[in-house]
Amino acid sequence: MKRIAVVLSFVALFLWTALATAKEVVIVTSFPKELFETYKKAFEAKNPGTKVVINSKQTNAGVTYLRETKAKPEADIFWVSAPDAFQTLKTDGLLEKYSPPKEIMTKIPAKIGNFPIHDSDGTYFGFAVSGYGLMWNKNYLQGHKLPAPKEWTDLTNPKYHGHLVISAPSRSGTTHLTVEVILQAYGWEKGWALLLNSGGNMGTITERSFGVPEAVISGQYGVGVVIDFFGLSALASGHPVDFAYPSLTSVVPASVGIVKGGPNPDNAKAFVNYLLGEAGQTLLFSPEIARLPVIPDLYAKGPKSYPNPFKMKLGGVDFNDKLSSGRRDVVNSLYDHIITFRHRELKEAWGSIYKAEESVAKGKGQDLAQARSLVAEAKKLASQVPINDKKASDKEVAGAFKSKSGLKAQLETEWETIAKANYAKAKEMADKAISLAR
Repeated sequence: MKRIAVVLSFVALFLWTALATAKEVVIVTSFPKELFETYKKAFEAKNPGTKVVINSKQTNAGVTYLRETKAKPEADIFWVSAPDAFQTLKTDGLLEKYSPPKEIMTKIPAKIGNFPIHDSDGTYFGFAVSGYGLMWNKNYLQGHKLPAPKEWTDLTNPKYHGHLVISAPSRSGTTHLTVEVILQAYGWEKGWALLLNSGGNMGTITERSFGVPEAVISGQYGVGVVIDFFGLSALASGHPVDFAYPSLTSVVPASVGIVKGGPNPDNAKAFVNYLLGEAGQTLLFSPEIARLPVIPDLYAKGPKSYPNPFKMKLGGVDFNDKLSSGRRDVVNSLYDHIITFRHRELKEAWGSIYKAEESVAKGKGQDLAQARSLVAEAKKLASQVPINDKKASDKEVAGAFKSKSGLKAQLETEWETIAKANYAKAKEMADKAISLAR
């Protein structure tokens, strides 16, 4: 019995020692499994005994999670595409300052275009360059006799009604960035008019960003609004798709940051160093990842015809991440309450408007002038945003959307009420225009 007790005590001591020396790095990320599993496997192989623990959350949920666990952080790393999410976390004091080794940082330029790759204060670091654009299924477009899109404005083409797909920006950090790119490219009023018109053309609005490329690749829908790596990885995998950057878009870094007060700070630093080093950067060329490294010299070793953002003319929009960060929650909620949650009514309104435009173009009746007037008013109603940009960036309003305040609930109710009434009226006017044009 004594021998058994001694053996058991040694086993217990061994297990306790193993657990005590076990190392982890806990990562909150919105990236798809293909990406984080590749890095998990590579980092663990390079750092034996260190386990990468993935906490998969979409960007906005990740920001909320870090806020909610601020008193006792459970994560070490925040790793997503949206630079304004990092700006938000920095403002909230949730990111740790860090200085990666000089031999790593000297290989990475300070900017991509006019946009800084890393935070100047060292709270987050760009590890890949991202652009936002349009992906389409070539067989689908050919079968439905649809043109390939080139610009954001092409998404308002009546021919695309019911053939497009996008994810909700409140559920996807990359879609939020795309919405912000459009708002900053065209201005608040014109940008929302474009978003509302294209929203009316969407066949569906998915809950997660990866639902968009899946729908396009499968041929469920023809054109999707995506971050570039979805299009590039689909191309690399041989799917019958194509991808284009609109002339007015932004090329910005996808980033990584260390969570302030996280449980494993040394392992977090090691992970950041790996991402920014040549070994981690080269992994971005993998077909299942297909992202753009931040080390320019690596492109000479990349696949042929691989896009090089440091040599290509990409952009057209100097993305303002502070503006985007300041109104992030407002824009996401606004999109939901006037587009996502009212999608059926918005889609029906634009469907009637297109039929009315066609009827007026072919009509020969005496009331064509009135019909045209009704169509113009219907389009105006269906393109109307219920809040201006000044109020959207107001500190009181922006602050209300970080919590479940009475002001937030009041504004959301107002927006949805206005949207519902506008779309119903727009459809009514368009239907009347159709009868007048006959």
